[in-house]
Amino acid sequence: MAHLACLLEDHSTLPREQRILLQLLKIQEEAGEVAEAVIGAMGQNPRKGHSHTWDDVEAEICDVIVTGMVALARMNPDAQAVFARHMDRIASRDLVAQRETTDARAANSHPAPATGQQR
Repeated sequence: MAHLACLLEDHSTLPREQRILLQLLKIQEEAGEVAEAVIGAMGQNPRKGHSHTWDDVEAEICDVIVTGMVALARMNPDAQAVFARHMDRIASRDLVAQRETTDARAANSHPAPATGQQR
């Protein structure tokens, strides 16, 4: 991704802020192409019918991911570390949520004893 980001940077004459803004807008453009492919795969466009396949949807999702990673690389030269830290936060958050769900299930599987009775 860094190589692609560098190529884009080298070929632009716009100020840095505008280059980043346009790259961020490109993510939305690519997401729109995912939506178009889903509509086409489901045959929901009356003019086009089944114009796309689910393989097309997957390819468009990959384009969104690549475009997002290029945007991150253009914003921060240490994009790989930024992404790794973010993934660590997601993993930690998911582990906490999983632990809370497990604890809640365990608490619900052992009803409290009736008043005056011991377990």
